[in-house]
Amino acid sequence: MLDILLELRAAAPINFDIIAINLDQKQPGFPSHILPEYLENLGIEYKIVEEDTYSIVQDKIPEGKTTCSLCSRLRRGILYRTAKEQGATKIALGHHRDDMLATMMLNMFFGGKLKSMPAKLVSDNGEHVVIRPLAYCKEKDIEQYALLKNYPIIPCNLCGSQPNLQRQITKNMLNDWDEKYPGRLESMFTAMQNVVPSHLADTTQFDFKSINKHSGVIDGGDIAFDKEEVSQQANVEQTIDEQFYQQHETLEIKELS
Repeated sequence: MLDILLELRAAAPINFDIIAINLDQKQPGFPSHILPEYLENLGIEYKIVEEDTYSIVQDKIPEGKTTCSLCSRLRRGILYRTAKEQGATKIALGHHRDDMLATMMLNMFFGGKLKSMPAKLVSDNGEHVVIRPLAYCKEKDIEQYALLKNYPIIPCNLCGSQPNLQRQITKNMLNDWDEKYPGRLESMFTAMQNVVPSHLADTTQFDFKSINKHSGVIDGGDIAFDKEEVSQQANVEQTIDEQFYQQHETLEIKELS
């Protein structure tokens, strides 16, 4: 994400500053020296915020329960506060396409909502604009790019490391689909950008009560499954993926040479 922002800053028709913010949550064994050394070598302005959220989470959450909800609230509050202190107008987060898909599935399974995380929105305290520059990037592409660029990897033994974590289970399910059914995740992500309220069941998003025989055909009428269109979209996405990986393999060979 930092690479993308630096490239954008160099080419954008507007001027903006970038400051890298990292939260040191005081997890046991956290290698606190890695990121500062990396950012200093790049010459990037940065701030490491030290807050012992690890102890708070361990104290408040019973053993065997997931720590995500409390941990995320604490991190979000600290990030918002720090952004305000720094005078930042935007908060850039590193969530990618697969995070958005997993969030949508979690909300469906456990929240009863068709909801994910957007690429741009106002923060829940109303004070900042949150952006996600990697929103349309696949996790596996980011992983390959990180290997090519030899980024320092910082392990986390708190978030995502718990057994039976629903987000991890959902992520494993999506990864399994991606392996067994190429193009499925691409179709799902395309679906997030092609919502048809008239063919769902949310009366606040579509006025079903006012429909009568004079309303005319709405969004294709009573066709529930656009099988051919979905299939074609998946094939297009799969072809794009194959072309990308062919180019990527060529780039990797040149990089290694």
